[in-house]
Amino acid sequence: MDSVEKFALSIMLLFGALIIGGLMAIGIAWNDKPAFLYALGSAVVVWGSSFAVLFGKPTIYGALLVVAILLIGASIGAIVT
Repeated sequence: MDSVEKFALSIMLLFGALIIGGLMAIGIAWNDKPAFLYALGSAVVVWGSSFAVLFGKPTIYGALLVVAILLIGASIGAIVT
């Protein structure tokens, strides 16, 4: 992995952590249990996807990212409704 890829990955991780952490904080602050649990689930999925990157499995990584995006969407949907 060259320096540009490392920089791009660090930006994705930083903003991803901010988004997921913010959704978890809103879920706690507004006492919205489903929103918190969906955000926690997406955090666990993203954490698990790091192993796919480590072992060089791009298809598994892509599938886990899709699952994380769906969980983030469910968390936002739970907050809005």
